[in-house]
Amino acid sequence: MENQEIQNQEPKTFFQSTTAKMIMVGFLTLVLLIPLFFVQDLIAERSQRKNEVTREVSNLWGSDIQFYGPILKIPYTSYENYNVTDTKTGATTIQKKVTTNYAYFFPNELTNSSKVMKNESLKRGIFNPIVFTANMNFKGNFTSPDFAKLNIAPENILWDKASIIVKTTNLKSIKSELKVELNSQKLSFEPQNNYKNDYCLLSTSVFDYKNLATNDKINFNFNIVYNGSNSLKFVPIGKVTNVSIDSDWQSPSFEGTFASNDTTKSISAKGFHADWKVLDINRTFSQQYSNVLPDLDDYLFGVKLIETVDEYQQNERVSKYGFLVIGLTFLIFFLIQSISKITIHIFQYSMIGIALIMFYTLLISITEHSSFSLAYGISGIAVVALITLYSVSILKNKKFPMFIATSLSVLYAFIFVIIQMEDYALLAGSIGLFFILAAVMYFSRKIDWSK
Repeated sequence: MENQEIQNQEPKTFFQSTTAKMIMVGFLTLVLLIPLFFVQDLIAERSQRKNEVTREVSNLWGSDIQFYGPILKIPYTSYENYNVTDTKTGATTIQKKVTTNYAYFFPNELTNSSKVMKNESLKRGIFNPIVFTANMNFKGNFTSPDFAKLNIAPENILWDKASIIVKTTNLKSIKSELKVELNSQKLSFEPQNNYKNDYCLLSTSVFDYKNLATNDKINFNFNIVYNGSNSLKFVPIGKVTNVSIDSDWQSPSFEGTFASNDTTKSISAKGFHADWKVLDINRTFSQQYSNVLPDLDDYLFGVKLIETVDEYQQNERVSKYGFLVIGLTFLIFFLIQSISKITIHIFQYSMIGIALIMFYTLLISITEHSSFSLAYGISGIAVVALITLYSVSILKNKKFPMFIATSLSVLYAFIFVIIQMEDYALLAGSIGLFFILAAVMYFSRKIDWSK
C-alpha cells in the first residue's frame, strides 16, 4: 500500500525545488537594483537642482565675502638714470626718468566686530538657500610708516597724496554708505577699476598724512553692511588682529589658517559666537610692501555657514541601504515560505520589492516639504503597513505578517539610527549586520534544504 502511494506521488521538477526558488528570488533582487539606481539618480538630480538655485540666488543676493584691508597707501618717486646720445654730435648725456610708485602699510592694530544674520526671504519654491546680512565694524590704527625697510629715501615720499584702500570680494552686495573716519576727518570710499583674483578695490580720496596724523598715528573707524552667502573670511593684516563674529546660524564651520579661541567660542540652537586673535608673529608676511600688494589668500580665516547634512545627502545615504532592505525582506519571506510550506509566487515577491522601492520615492518627495525625520517616519509606516496587509492575504494568517511588520520596523529604525551617526556609523552597522546574520542562521537551522 505504501509503495503504491509513493508511486502515485509525482516527482518534483527542478523549478519546484528550493534551489530554483532561491535562484529566482536572488535574480529578482538583482533586477530591483535597476529602479533603485533610478531613485539614486533622481536624488542626485534634485540635489543638483538645489545647487543651481543656490548659485542663482547667490549671484543675485551676494556671494562669499572675503575682506583684505584697510591698507595705508602712500606714493613715492623714484629716479632712474639713462643715457641719451645726440645723433648729430654723438655726445652722450645722462638724464633722469621720474616714476611714481606706491608703498603699502598694514595696520598696527585691527579689530573687527561682525553680526551675521540669516535671511530667509529668498526662498525659491521648495529650496531655501543659505544667505545672510553681515554688519561689520572695523577699527584700529596705523603708526609711523617705516619706509626705511623698503629702502625709500624720505625726500622721495609724497605724504600729501596718501589714501586708504580696501580689497574685497562681492562689491555689488555692499548695502551701506562707505565712509572711514581718520582721526578727525571723514573720507568716502570709491570703487577703483582694479580687479584681481576676484577682489575689487575701494579707495578713499587723497589726504596729507603728516597733517592728519597725531603723534605719527592715525586711528580709523568704519562700518560696512554686506549681503552675502556661504562664508565670511578675513586676512589678518594687522600687527595685532582681533575678529569677533556673532550669528543666529546654528551650524557654523570655522575654516582657514587660524583657529578660533576655544575658551570664548560657543554654539547653540540660537546661534554662535567666535573670536580670533592673530599676531604678526603667527604669519609669515611683512607689514609693508612696495609697488605690489601680496596675494594673501592662504591666510584667510573665518566661518562658513553650513547645513550639517542636507535632505539630499540623507536620502542618498538611506538609498545606499536599499539592497540590504530588499535582500533581507525577501529572505524573511523565503524563510517563512520554507518553514510554513506556504507557496509565495514570484509575482508576489515582485510586488513586495516594488513596495520597498516606493519607500525611497516617498521619502525624497515628502522630505522636500517637511523635515527628514518626519518624512522618514511617514514613508516607513506607509510601506510597512502596505507590505503587512499584503502579507495577510498571501500567508493566510496573522502570526507571520506581524513578524514581518516587526522585522521591517526594526530594520528601518536601525537604518535611521545609523545615518544619524557620524563617528560610530560603521561600528553600529557592523554590529547590527552581525546580529541579523545570527538571527537568520538561528531561524534557518532546521530547514531541510534537500527538498
